[in-house]
Amino acid sequence: MKKAIIGRKAGMSQIFDDDGKIIPVTVIQAGPCEVTQIKTAEKDGYTAVQMAFGDIKKNKVTRPMEGHYRKAGVEPKRTIREFKLQESALNVGDVVKADVFAAGDQIDVTGVSKGKGFSGVIKRYGAHRTPESHGGGPVHRHQGSMGPATDPGRVFPGKIMPGHMGAERVTVLNLEVVKVDPELNMIAIRGAVPGPRGGLVTIRDAVKKV
Repeated sequence: MKKAIIGRKAGMSQIFDDDGKIIPVTVIQAGPCEVTQIKTAEKDGYTAVQMAFGDIKKNKVTRPMEGHYRKAGVEPKRTIREFKLQESALNVGDVVKADVFAAGDQIDVTGVSKGKGFSGVIKRYGAHRTPESHGGGPVHRHQGSMGPATDPGRVFPGKIMPGHMGAERVTVLNLEVVKVDPELNMIAIRGAVPGPRGGLVTIRDAVKKV
């Protein structure tokens, strides 16, 4: 991974390519991000670049974080993320903008998926329902058997059950950058990315390029 940035999902739209075909895109406000710390193997045990994104009032930052930002020489930010960048030439105080990526780049996008609340196994995992005729009873959308009763006499880990659906960290691999607007710090990505409108996302080089 050589490039990365923090952004916020602005919403979905569509653009036209040179042949007049419609491309569905997700628009991300990517950056500007400021480098607040450089982690090194000698001092921290690993190498990484720490970036901060999003303005915030100074009175909403804790005193330890205020000192961290003061040491880096940057204004307090709302979000901090670390990226294990290879061969990075970034220094503390540098500003990373959307033009770090270009049209045609393959990227991985990470975000928190939309929360769906408490859901049953049919919606949550795509389980089958039971037959609805011939005395099926009022259990057509239940999860079914929990497992053997006597031996081993327990529910196996991983058994699909009702529960909280969504609101999970999700990474979508090998998406394509369609367009970059350096002036507005906007990146248009082909397809959908996790999270609601306004949700925080991180964009990085694709790990498993195809």
